[in-house]
Amino acid sequence: MGIYLDPGNEAFRQAVTDDIYVDKTEMIALINKKINKSRQKYVCVSRPRRFGKSMAADMLAAYYGKGCDSRDLFAGKKIERADSYKMHLNKHNVIRLDIQRFLFHPSHLDIFIDKIQEVVIKELAVVYGDCFHVDGYGLPGVLEQIYAHTKEGFIFILDEWDCVFRFAKERQDVQKAYLDLLRGLFKGAGYVELAYMTGILPIKKYGEHSAINIFEEHSMIDPKDLGGYFGFTEEEVQEQCKEHGVDYAAMEKWYDGYRLGDIRIYNPKSVVDALTWKRFKSYWTGTETYEALKVYINLDIDRLKEAVIEMLGNGRCKINTRRFENDMVTFKTRDDVLTLLIHLGYLTYDQRTDEASIPNQEIAQEFLNAVEGPSWDGVARSIQHSSQLLESTWAMDGDAVADGIAQVHNETASILKYNDENSLKCTVLMAYFSARAYYLPPNLELPSGKGYADIVYLPRREAEHPALLIELKWDKSAEGAIAQIKDRRYADWIKNYTGDILLVGINYDDEKGHRCVIERFVK
Repeated sequence: MGIYLDPGNEAFRQAVTDDIYVDKTEMIALINKKINKSRQKYVCVSRPRRFGKSMAADMLAAYYGKGCDSRDLFAGKKIERADSYKMHLNKHNVIRLDIQRFLFHPSHLDIFIDKIQEVVIKELAVVYGDCFHVDGYGLPGVLEQIYAHTKEGFIFILDEWDCVFRFAKERQDVQKAYLDLLRGLFKGAGYVELAYMTGILPIKKYGEHSAINIFEEHSMIDPKDLGGYFGFTEEEVQEQCKEHGVDYAAMEKWYDGYRLGDIRIYNPKSVVDALTWKRFKSYWTGTETYEALKVYINLDIDRLKEAVIEMLGNGRCKINTRRFENDMVTFKTRDDVLTLLIHLGYLTYDQRTDEASIPNQEIAQEFLNAVEGPSWDGVARSIQHSSQLLESTWAMDGDAVADGIAQVHNETASILKYNDENSLKCTVLMAYFSARAYYLPPNLELPSGKGYADIVYLPRREAEHPALLIELKWDKSAEGAIAQIKDRRYADWIKNYTGDILLVGINYDDEKGHRCVIERFVK
């Protein structure tokens, strides 16, 4: 019918007819339950770029909009089985806005709010011209008049709603005016049947503008019931790999790793590119540049670099996400920076343990690009030596492993100043960076036997390498570390593992430096 009012289904039609399409239409049944529910009809989904937000918005516009007939597009799709399918199919007035399309030049910051209202009112006039006159209340006032005359409500679908806060980081006047518009549109408005917004960042809270917090947020931190509908699930990727003749194990190694609640999620853009071109590499650079990542991890805040080094080694970092102020400029602690990186897709978050980590090999490659330079004091060089250290471990050459870990320590001394066993753990994880290609993410302080094993590496399903059980000591002995593994039966947790297991004891003291002893576990 129009560009913004009931825009039709052409965008979703293109998605459905693509060579690679994954059916996410079941999500519609969940959204149907929220229509006209006073506390549920405001939905905000925040995900990184290329996680399917716009496709979902196009799908909802095609399903709800009166201006088209979408029965053929949803024929045979999962949503057809839902009881509410026919009840809402093409039965609603839809206003669909991509806010980014109003902000493709810096000069638009001062006019885009008026422009949004102008173009939508112009299209409303074609259908409802006899029902309203434009006054000082702008678009909200027009919609109120239409509703009073017709009792017809509207479904609002806003894509890239938060781009204002990303493009105008320092323009609080613009941000305030924009939030005023959204508050006027949605707060207490009877004409709102559903307001569905997508963006990268969660909703920022601005004092008296907190009325926009009526929205229920579904984010990378807390996806709630929409976790499986943005990104591809493990089962969906397996099915696509089978259909396109692509090795799933390689796909898993490169692109798996995002956790949304209990669901494993893949970045759809990366999976589709790998399926299309039959090559496994980082496709992330086509979406974001590592220069943006470098800006954040170079901030000198609260041992941030030490956390990055630990995660580069496939480790996890405890994080408090609740203090993050939902913008890209307010950083008081390293948790603020790491939380932003979760929302941008550079890290993943485990709700069960409140831990952040680098999700997969693709994103690890972006971190490698970002840590090259003098401010990282040899981290990139340390990573280059990691493959040899892993080979030495498999060969059970304890002296070579000790030398390799000492080299990593020397290369990163300005960042990882040894003062406890945790700093030693960061060094070891960095030293075993290359293990990412052959092993699952390490289990840290894994409950086993009569205590906690410090680091356990289990091979990926296709890798023919031994499991590694590593015990760290500070100012004691490597032999004592091995003895503790045996005495406290740390290997009990993996005793049913059918492959070989290596016990690795590592000690550091200021006088003797690093020492390593490696033994094969006898089952």
